[in-house]
Amino acid sequence: MAELLSVPLKKPSDVDIVKPLKNLIQSRYSTADKPEDCSEAINEFAKMRTNALWKAFEKYESSLDLIYGYYDQIVALESKIPPNELQVPFKWKDAFDKGNIFGSKMSLTIPSLSYEKVCVLFNIAALQSGVAAAQSVDNDDGLKLAAKLLQQAAGIFNYLKSTVMLSIQQDPTPDLNPDTLGALSQLMIAQAQQMFVHKAIHDSMKDSVIAKLASACEDLYSECLKTFQRENLKHIWDRDWLSMISAKQAAFGAIAELYQSMVCKASKSIGEEISRLQRASELFKAATSRCGKSLFEDLALKAERNLAEAKKDNDFIYHERIPDIKAVDPIGKAQPAKVLQVAYPMTSNFKDLFTELVPVAVHQALASYEIRKTEIVNTEITKLREANQQLNSLLASLNLPAAIEVTDGGSSVPPSLLEKASSVAGLGGIQELERMINELPEALKRNQDILDETDRMLNEEKSSDDQLRQQFKEKWTRTPSEKLTEMFRSNSAKYRQIINNAIQADKVVKEKFESHRRGIELLSGGPGAIEAALPTGASQNLGDSSAVATLRQLMEEVETIKAEREATEAELKSATTDMKDSFLSALAKDGAINEPALSFDNLGKTYGHLQKQVQEGIEKQGPLIERIKNAHAQFVSERGSSAGGRDAMMSSLAAAHDAYRDLLNNLQEGTKFYNDLTQMLVQFQNKVSDFCFARKTEKDELLKDLTQASSRTVSTPTPATPSYHQDPPPSSAPSNPQQQGALPYPTQVQGMPVPYGATPQTPYPTYMPPPMPQGYNPYATMPYPSNYQFPQGAYQGHPGGVYPPQQGGQPGYAPQPGGYPNVPPGSYAPGTYPSNTW
Repeated sequence: MAELLSVPLKKPSDVDIVKPLKNLIQSRYSTADKPEDCSEAINEFAKMRTNALWKAFEKYESSLDLIYGYYDQIVALESKIPPNELQVPFKWKDAFDKGNIFGSKMSLTIPSLSYEKVCVLFNIAALQSGVAAAQSVDNDDGLKLAAKLLQQAAGIFNYLKSTVMLSIQQDPTPDLNPDTLGALSQLMIAQAQQMFVHKAIHDSMKDSVIAKLASACEDLYSECLKTFQRENLKHIWDRDWLSMISAKQAAFGAIAELYQSMVCKASKSIGEEISRLQRASELFKAATSRCGKSLFEDLALKAERNLAEAKKDNDFIYHERIPDIKAVDPIGKAQPAKVLQVAYPMTSNFKDLFTELVPVAVHQALASYEIRKTEIVNTEITKLREANQQLNSLLASLNLPAAIEVTDGGSSVPPSLLEKASSVAGLGGIQELERMINELPEALKRNQDILDETDRMLNEEKSSDDQLRQQFKEKWTRTPSEKLTEMFRSNSAKYRQIINNAIQADKVVKEKFESHRRGIELLSGGPGAIEAALPTGASQNLGDSSAVATLRQLMEEVETIKAEREATEAELKSATTDMKDSFLSALAKDGAINEPALSFDNLGKTYGHLQKQVQEGIEKQGPLIERIKNAHAQFVSERGSSAGGRDAMMSSLAAAHDAYRDLLNNLQEGTKFYNDLTQMLVQFQNKVSDFCFARKTEKDELLKDLTQASSRTVSTPTPATPSYHQDPPPSSAPSNPQQQGALPYPTQVQGMPVPYGATPQTPYPTYMPPPMPQGYNPYATMPYPSNYQFPQGAYQGHPGGVYPPQQGGQPGYAPQPGGYPNVPPGSYAPGTYPSNTW
């Protein structure tokens, strides 16, 4: 058998895939209350890569299963994580580059999973050609396996030809050039056809069938030779490849003529038989001269014997005229070898390591659904809180219910006020507020330090790139930093604005605390402190007053409506819906997700009756307030105004109690906000760090290439051109196409603040804007896309991002459902302090 040509493998480099992949999964899929830990799967994935890529060089059939499994895992992971989000500097060397005297080879480094997938696919096809070349053609199993592998390799090279530029978005190494891949695909299909010729000869098929198969094989090698001889390709191949392809073209032309001559012999066409045998003999000799070795020597000898016998018979018996070979009918074609489509999965027992991660489309739909759900919950809870705030403000201004309570036990402090004092003391009193307020500066400084360090890394990377660009001028061909870090800078500025908004929120909280400090101190001091501070007032007999009876009944209604709202709020917060299965089913069924229809239908079923309860409660409150005002006016008329100073003091203490509860909620959510922001900033910093590392790796590779190119330059000065020599000066050599600058960097944003997102304009990734905890947009003037994943337990604020003012025109500080006070134009948002902060 004539030997098969096998494609050399691309050589990979060892990279740390664990840390960047872990950072990416944590930032994209983890939430504060549900961290996603795929450490075991990530470590297994890294081992799978090492085994698959390096075992491939052993070129055993078992090596195929390893690299098939790794490719399947890449495809599965690519459907769950956009490929350019993974900031790993994948470096692969050119397969055909033999290196220089210094031992270096042409290589390309791109931080993209798509690039890794392309190179792995190339090596799969190359390994398939190597395994096919090692098969024996003396048995059916070897022939079948070789034919199958070569057709699959042809399909892979053909697939890469049309997709490689879309995948890497920059000039590839020569082995990944679309023209190179197209030529390799032609070679693989020609060699697969060769296997069918061997099979036909081995099985002693009809002579006409073998002739047609060999004739088609000759045509395939002929087209392959034309492609391989192109000016832009012929320098790539090994020295013997062109001669071998040319020799095989002649050899299979000879085989076709030989077996067609047997057809002529059977039909007694002796003249045509001799003409074809003469042509076969010539082609066998041409094949030997082209490659320097005998191809199909047994068939060549058979052609010589048959020619001698045919001439002898014709000279003594038939005396037929020998026609010119150009005048005989052409041989038919039969081409069973086909380009097979790239299969997925390639392994029959593939098991996805990352089953817990949902596809990108489902993840985006879930994030969008969570936003819609949170908007509904926040809107309804905001309505409840605003209604309660209105009711509390009214009762505090009217000193209710303290004004209608009868003191007992010799104390002059009303029971409701004593209950408020007990509540404040039980929550930690003023000391708890002071402690939490004093912790805010430290939390703020922590976040500022993380963001400052992130900006420092970006500035350092840009400074290094600018310096080398200035040093090497046009030779420094990589994409400028400012094009790649535009979105990093934008999100850093947004994080900075969020922190500035938080500083303003801290200021408002402190001001509110100071305005109510005296009342909170008295409530924290207990009944004795309150009684000492209350002005004395004349005792009154309230038992016979009809207004008091009415007010007491109304206060019971107030407590009832508050209890109902607390139950509704608890139900709103606790209602859970899992849309994962619904979205996965929709994706599997239709290949797309009609997320709005599924979301609205499910949200209506879950929250429709709760929204109705909220609305009914608000509608009841208007008439209730009017009745309270009327009854209180009658009460004041009956009682007189002698206790005005005492009532004012008790009203102030009641307001201080409400402010204490608000401040406590505000500070809890403020602390939660700072801790959640720390988690986001650490993730943001990790992405910037991964990006900077990938850029450093690329910088080192380019520096290495430039240094080696400089060292290979002849240092001897060129002699001056004689004055009489009129030849034009040589043009400057073009820059390495592999290192051409990338296209303009994209500006589209979506998702998490992760340095990913290479688009058709750049090989380098962008990332998505920073998410904030669920529900509240703390920077209302900077809206974000609606496809974020937000941590749970988020700021439950006004959907517009700014709360309306309280009664009296003061900034709103009603205790939000897990929210920090609204401080236009932005405010706090909560989170949970991450367990893995730096």
